[in-house]
Amino acid sequence: MRETFITTTTALLDEDPRTALVLADISAASFTAAQQRHPERVINVGIREQLMAGVGGGLALTGLRPILHSYAPFLVDRAYEQIKLDFAHQDVGAVLVSIGASYDAAEEGYTHQSPGDVALLDTLEGWTVHVPGHRDEVAPLLRNAARHDDRVYIRLSAQENTRAHPDGAKLRVLRRGGPLVVAVGPMLDPVLEATRDLDVTVAYTNTPRPFDTDGLRALAGGEVVLVEPYLAGTSARLVGEALSGVPHRARYLGVGRNEVRRYGSRHDHAREHGLDAAGLRRSISDFLGG
Repeated sequence: MRETFITTTTALLDEDPRTALVLADISAASFTAAQQRHPERVINVGIREQLMAGVGGGLALTGLRPILHSYAPFLVDRAYEQIKLDFAHQDVGAVLVSIGASYDAAEEGYTHQSPGDVALLDTLEGWTVHVPGHRDEVAPLLRNAARHDDRVYIRLSAQENTRAHPDGAKLRVLRRGGPLVVAVGPMLDPVLEATRDLDVTVAYTNTPRPFDTDGLRALAGGEVVLVEPYLAGTSARLVGEALSGVPHRARYLGVGRNEVRRYGSRHDHAREHGLDAAGLRRSISDFLGG
């Protein structure tokens, strides 16, 4: 996904004089040629993520379409106040593109983990959030985001599904059956494996914000399981509001709130949080009654 982002952004810089890129050292070497061609629109501020957000907000005020890029904890967690003030408060937009997801760089420790990034953006108004599940979903999402001036967050991951579903903005049903299981982004393959012989409906989305509440109401038949690759329960409020007045039970699976202090790999962390296929099967089966 990261390479697709680099290739697509490089092309956008060449094609659209409104596109700008602001970096904080991460991936800067990959944009050396683009910076040489467009020095006024490719800016590396160094390891100053708050400044990156401020520069992006200033570029947006001039009419440019800034793309900001770094690891999720640096891009969102560290620069949250600047995102709140320099974009939301000024009512300008940008495209924030992160790598690292919740714990892709688990070996680097907790400084490189960001399970709460989407929950943080949920405290602000007007953010569209894309969580692609495959590298082939990245370019269409990025190109569409570059065409307008809204606030967009694209959350890239090292984990990806075996197949792309570029039409995943709305809930896309991949398997029909009983209770609804919704998989967000790269959680689709583990969900399909976990439920391969269970009588459930599996739906997919790569755009959890705005959440497809109409699709959810149409599909939910009493029991709903939502599997997200970030903090468990991040979308609980939206699901509850969407199904208000509809009798239902819901289970929210995602990254737990307890910190995994052994570094390990992203696969180790997925097991610890119950987000591998075996862990998801246990949780879904227990919720649905065996």
